[in-house]
Amino acid sequence: MKRLHIYYSGRVQGVGFRYAVREAAQELRVVGWVRNLPDGRVELVAEGSDEVLDQLIWKVQQTMGRFIQQTQTEQSVATGEFSEFGIAR
Repeated sequence: MKRLHIYYSGRVQGVGFRYAVREAAQELRVVGWVRNLPDGRVELVAEGSDEVLDQLIWKVQQTMGRFIQQTQTEQSVATGEFSEFGIAR
């Protein structure tokens, strides 16, 4: 299991981005959260298997890619601290 920490920038706020990510994550049974940042970016923390996280990234790109200008991704070992996926504040 691994953990992804992703920052999306572009026109990613006010376009349903967090809700699209949550829907995709819940479909794939990924755990973690997504939230808007004050600087206009969206932050995503997700844990799951390599295959499922790759599918999540693909789904986000397919549904919201037109709004994304830049992505910064960090990978680490999953912590197991999450039991579901939600929208954080």
